Amino acid sequence: MRYALRRLLLPLAATLVLAGCAGQNMMQGSSGPSAQELLEQAQGQSGQQAAASRLEAADILARQGDTAQALQIAGQIDSSQLDSGQRVRWAMVLSDSALAEKDGQSVIRATDILDSTTELSTDDRQTLRYRRGMALSMIGEPEAAARLLIDLQRNNAPYELNDDIWTPLSSLSPPALNALAATGNDPITQGWVDLARLYRTSGGDISNLFDRLDQWRSRYPDHPANRRLPKDLSALRQLEGNEIDRIAVFLPSSGPLANIASAIRQGLETRASDARNQGERTPGLTFIDSSQQNIDALYAQATMSGAQAVIGPLDKDKVSELETRSDVPLPTLALNYGEHPRNQATNLFQYGLSAEDEARQVAQRAYLDGHHRAGIMVPDNEWGSRILAAFRQTWESDGGSVASVVSYDPSGSVATAVRNLLNSDPSSMDMLFLLALPSYARQVPPTLDFYYASNLPIYATSHLYEGTPQPRADHDLNGVQFLDIPWMIPDAAVGGTDALPFASTYQQLVGEGDPGLLKLNAMGVDAYELARRLPLIQALPNTQIFGATGTLQARDDGRIQRKLPWALFQSGSPQPLLTTSPSTSTDSLPKPEDGAANATPQSTRNSSNSDLNGFAMDADDDNAN
Repeated sequence: MRYALRRLLLPLAATLVLAGCAGQNMMQGSSGPSAQELLEQAQGQSGQQAAASRLEAADILARQGDTAQALQIAGQIDSSQLDSGQRVRWAMVLSDSALAEKDGQSVIRATDILDSTTELSTDDRQTLRYRRGMALSMIGEPEAAARLLIDLQRNNAPYELNDDIWTPLSSLSPPALNALAATGNDPITQGWVDLARLYRTSGGDISNLFDRLDQWRSRYPDHPANRRLPKDLSALRQLEGNEIDRIAVFLPSSGPLANIASAIRQGLETRASDARNQGERTPGLTFIDSSQQNIDALYAQATMSGAQAVIGPLDKDKVSELETRSDVPLPTLALNYGEHPRNQATNLFQYGLSAEDEARQVAQRAYLDGHHRAGIMVPDNEWGSRILAAFRQTWESDGGSVASVVSYDPSGSVATAVRNLLNSDPSSMDMLFLLALPSYARQVPPTLDFYYASNLPIYATSHLYEGTPQPRADHDLNGVQFLDIPWMIPDAAVGGTDALPFASTYQQLVGEGDPGLLKLNAMGVDAYELARRLPLIQALPNTQIFGATGTLQARDDGRIQRKLPWALFQSGSPQPLLTTSPSTSTDSLPKPEDGAANATPQSTRNSSNSDLNGFAMDADDDNAN
């Protein structure tokens, strides 16, 4: 993320005011005590004197460019020991150093002074509000960030804000854009919202995007973005004429992955047809059977068909082969993740429904919710081990600890597993990470109640939900938090089916009645939307797509990450989780072969709980047979 500290256009007078607010010591040169001398003095001081000396040292370090040490020192100061003027100076030093070090939480702490009774000059207040807006974007609160920065622009703050506003604004989901529009009826807010909607619905058709942009300019002639477009939008001019007109799709028509491929193909074709019927410029699809041909023969056939991009392959071995190459013949969206730690191939993107990513998102959310000591229940098979490793790595890197781990027998006693979980010391854990299929998961909360652990918060993956509300069957899951793709939990995710991404395509596919099949359809829908936008993703790596399977964004190695919405069981049905926190995640299912999609169609989930082998698409996915 790029920050605009160097682009602040404060007039000279404002700069002098800020310098004055920092106190006369701001002008100290080598004649005054050094930062190290001040810190040594503070060791022999107490209370207000020590806090003042440390603040002076932090200020000197910040002006010298040592923002890391300045942040460390300022962050340790008890601001209650400072007088009013010193608190302002502390907030300025801490927020500036923290922003330079990309420590959003410390910026938020410093800028909490905005909500206090401390008197602030207009310039200080604007500077702190700007820094707070940047920090909100850093910590995963894009709506709040966009709202604050737009408000600064509306009040003529002396900053060039267009790029800073666009960064969080362009990542907002349609419901979040609607909420922003509903609370800001002024032309600046409405213009920004309309610009973001225009960008989101362009579908990778750059020529159409700029045609519509001309219409936007006519509606908002005095808008700040009309005078200078955000740089990311301006950069798209270079892509005009490079849109994708044909996509080759490598899918098997026979073999163990044929049924999965068929469901993905249905999603691809339905989305392409629906977009075309709505007047969008859509790439044509050429399907090539990947059952018998090697990868080079597939690319040769794709090139002969006139394709500019490829979707597939689905087979994990073929994806693993591709990611070890230096590049691929055509920009490619693989429908699985390779087995290597990183993708090495230029122009190769990898997308799927990953159980490991889902576990990582659970870990991030639980930690952000204030939990630090995890209990863990996973099945005692290779799939459970992989998901456990993914959760644990993220949890511990964030600072959490693991109090108890139970690898349970999916066909065994839930009571025994829960008793083993709690035997270590029930008070040693403050949350439970649960990986289980519905029939097993439904027994866990009442068993915890039986063992006097009813207050233990439970965070679960999507595997405990069958995909359709069953209030009677799922009433024992009340209070359990879980994540899933938007198309599985429309009410919780976006407030209803009408607000879903690609809602008209959803309506055409949902009638099949098989939630697992719908997940694979959704994967096909998003694969189509990702593939048609590959030039856009290559030009602007931070591009996000609000998709049927989550909010999608490419990592620096081309692997697509998804952020999934959260839900809470209430009265046996998934309901919106009112609190928010930034996270990442995905989906999975019992695995008939070698990882292709995390959907859990009833047709493929005919094994017993003892055969809980996650059909996961992830970089660490091995055969779990």
